[in-house]
Amino acid sequence: MKKNILFFALIMAISISINAQEEAEKVWKTGSMGSLSFSQVALTNWAAGGESSISGNLLFNMFANYKKGKSTWDNTFDFGYGSMKQGDFDWRKTDDKIELASKYGQYAFEHWYYSALVNFKTQMTTGFNYSDDPDIEDVEISQLMAPAYLNIALGMDYKPNDDFSLLVSPLSGKITFVNDTLLSNAGSFGVEPGDKIRSEFGAYIKMTYKHDIMENVALSTKLDLFSNYMENPQNIDINLELLISMKINKYLTATISATMIYDDDIMIADDMGKVSPRIQMKEVFGIGIAYKF
Repeated sequence: MKKNILFFALIMAISISINAQEEAEKVWKTGSMGSLSFSQVALTNWAAGGESSISGNLLFNMFANYKKGKSTWDNTFDFGYGSMKQGDFDWRKTDDKIELASKYGQYAFEHWYYSALVNFKTQMTTGFNYSDDPDIEDVEISQLMAPAYLNIALGMDYKPNDDFSLLVSPLSGKITFVNDTLLSNAGSFGVEPGDKIRSEFGAYIKMTYKHDIMENVALSTKLDLFSNYMENPQNIDINLELLISMKINKYLTATISATMIYDDDIMIADDMGKVSPRIQMKEVFGIGIAYKF
């Protein structure tokens, strides 16, 4: 009798566990993708000229999205890092990004949700303005938490499907951190000289879109727009990111990523030494190992 009771108790426990797991799978959608690509150029007595080089780039992103009833909760983490060595120069950074985003939504009507968003961006290692002369010391221009950006937004999110989201927020705060004394004293990234934090209040728009544009070719894009109500609201900060992944086979993938940034508070010098806000562009192409989870 006791054995039968124990057997039925075990069956009940397994059944409850399976049902709980199935229920969790219904409300949570998770996944991740990582890719690692390399390139190399080796020259020896090459009459046409040139320099040997080697480079590598790592991309990783993951998501965990919750949807149950009238509630949604989307979470993403993006990481990118790249480095290159060319000729007699030391290794130089070509990519460095850490970004976390969390967005909660409550159904309002049609495809619209009342939403709250928290978004954080920074980098992992020190960035330099590299010199063309190996004997001249490179100038530090950024590092971990210098800068870092925190956006907090309240508004409405339009989500007609799982691929597209458009968050419109008339109430948004943007906080810029420059947690480095040298960069802070220089007034880098829009902070007042000597300050390590700058707070702004304005409007914020965030659009995300992902879609398989054809077999084995996936497109992912993000657009962030921010306008500061208190200072030059017509000068809109722009951050546009594009990623195209082309699957070659189970493990090999070609990736193309492009980023465009414009921030009215970031001053960049041209070749003549004139300092002003400028459009920043970055493009990375790689073929390497990739895996989806």
